[in-house]
Order: sequence, then structure tokens, then C-alpha cells
Amino acid sequence: MANHLRFVGRTVMVQNGNVEAAYGVLNRILAQDGVAEAVRRSRYYEKPSRARRRRAFEACRRVYCSEMGRRIAFLARSGRQDPWPGC
Repeated sequence: MANHLRFVGRTVMVQNGNVEAAYGVLNRILAQDGVAEAVRRSRYYEKPSRARRRRAFEACRRVYCSEMGRRIAFLARSGRQDPWPGC
């Protein structure tokens, strides 16, 4: 179990007895993995229609965010020519 990749990726070491900082790091890791949200979501029954709407919304959001990230990276790239020279 300890050699499992997901277990190792979620292991947090406490340094100098600072448990609060390690707890914050662990919460951040779990939030990025979506574990905390999945646990909160599974507390109550979710109707199938609401689950479909949520999954569709999340898919649309992923597509939108990836497209916007691609556009921003395109505009922010270095060494591009000035589109309006002399202005």
C-alpha cells in the first residue's frame, strides 16, 4: 500500500512539529485531486438528472478553460511580431 503511487502522492511529512501547515498542504492536495469534493457530494443522494447536468457542466467548463488557456498562451507568447507596426 505504501508504494502505491496515489498513496505516495498524498503523503505529507510534518516538519518541526508544524502539524497545521502539513494539514493545510494535505487539504490542498486532496482538493486538487477532487477527493474532498467527491466526499461532500456523496454525503447525500444526487438525483440522476442532477448528476447528468453536473457532469455536462463540468465537461463544458473543462473545454472552456482549456480553450481560454490556449488563447491566452497564444497572445502572451514571447517574440511575436507587433500586429500594428508604427502605431
